[in-house]
Amino acid sequence: MNPLKSDEYPAIYNEYIANVVGSVMEELHEQIETLPAFIRNIPEHLGDYTYAEGKWTVKEVLCHILDTERVMAYRALRFARNDMTELAPFEQDEFVQNGRHNERSLESIENEFIHLRKANLVLFKTFNETELERKGMASGRLITVKAFLYVIAGHLAHHRIILKERYLNNDNIEGLD
Repeated sequence: MNPLKSDEYPAIYNEYIANVVGSVMEELHEQIETLPAFIRNIPEHLGDYTYAEGKWTVKEVLCHILDTERVMAYRALRFARNDMTELAPFEQDEFVQNGRHNERSLESIENEFIHLRKANLVLFKTFNETELERKGMASGRLITVKAFLYVIAGHLAHHRIILKERYLNNDNIEGLD
């Protein structure tokens, strides 16, 4: 895969894309192991924890990662298949508010992530260089298929850092690195 260029994505995604060092496909594969291990080290009672009023819970953050990956993978598929229909934004707060995420166990979220990511990797491997470089409009911004892969990997890394720093910064919780 050719390296990602700055003209392939809008600046709004800079922070996520900066989280991907090296091969995006290697990062996506590695996250299949590292995120589930991270989730397994979160005590179940902390799944409903939020660090401040009005902030999402741990489970809501994790499910937001899943929802975002689904949306970005769908967008990548549409553009890879040369569907140039402009795609509407998705309202992340509405997704969280209506997702009933706190009714779930951390284990169910972990399992869903594994299945989702494996399915997406199968899809992403089918994209050739021409498809990866196709651009389309999503949320009013021009972006390539390849950039969506970086956004998916970097978005997960971004939220994992937030979880560690703001939610799970207790020294008594082992294995969150």
